[in-house]
Amino acid sequence: MNRVVTLTTDLGNQDYYVGMMKGAILSASSGMQLVDITHEIPSYDIVQGAYILRNVYNHFPPGTVHLISVNNNYNVQNIYILFEKDGYFFVGPNNGLFSLVFERLPDQVFELRGSKGGAFPVRDIFSKVIRQLDRGDTLNEIGDAVSNLVMRMNLQPVVTRSHIRGSVIHVDKFENVILNITREVFERARKGRDFALFFKRFEPITTISEHYFDVPVGETLCLINSADHLEIAINMGKAASLLGLKEDETVQIDFYDEP
Repeated sequence: MNRVVTLTTDLGNQDYYVGMMKGAILSASSGMQLVDITHEIPSYDIVQGAYILRNVYNHFPPGTVHLISVNNNYNVQNIYILFEKDGYFFVGPNNGLFSLVFERLPDQVFELRGSKGGAFPVRDIFSKVIRQLDRGDTLNEIGDAVSNLVMRMNLQPVVTRSHIRGSVIHVDKFENVILNITREVFERARKGRDFALFFKRFEPITTISEHYFDVPVGETLCLINSADHLEIAINMGKAASLLGLKEDETVQIDFYDEP
C-alpha cells in the first residue's frame, strides 16, 4: 500500500510554491498518495494551522506523514522538526505550532536543518524526509535530537462556577465562528443548568442546536461542531460579518441556578 503524505500550508494556490513543493516531493518518491489538506491558512497564523491539523490528522490511515508549512518566516535558522505520535509522522517548522496541536509532544523530537543559502528550504526538507522515510531510515538517522524546541500555549477559556469566558479561535469558509470552548468544558461547567451565551451587544443565545436548520433562515444559533467546539452560526448566513465577530473576540457564557 502506498504511503499517504498530506500538505497543510499558508502558501495559497495563486503562486507556484505549492506546485514546486509537490514536484520535489513526488520526484523524491513517486510511490505515495499526496493529499492537500489546505493551502489557505492565513499567512503566518500558526493558531489556525494548529486548529486545522488537530482536527484532521487522525482521520488518515496510520503511518501517514503530515507535512506542515505555516509561518516559516519565524524559522530564521531554517530548523524544522520531525517526530512520530499516535502512529503518524509530523514534519514542520520549529515555531510552536505542534505544541498547539498536542497537549504533550513525544520525548523524541528530531531537528532538520535546511540550507541557509536556499530560497525555499521547506521544499528541500520535505522531499528529503520523504525520500529517507521511503527507504526505511529511522527518525534518528534522518535528524538530530532537537536542541531548542519552541513551545506555545493555547489560549484557554476561563471557567468559574457561574460562567465561562472564552474567545473566537477560527472563522471558517461559511463564516461560522468557532470558540475555544469544547463540549467537555461546557457540559462540565454547565451541570445541567440554564445558560446564556453573550457576545457583542446582541441578544444572548440560550439553547444548543443540533443542526443549522433548527432555527429559521437568517436566525442566529449555537451548536457543537464536528470538532467538538461550540460554534456561533447563522442559518444560511455569515455569522462573522453580520455579528462583527473575528478571531480573539471575547464571549461569555453565564449559568443560572434554579431560584
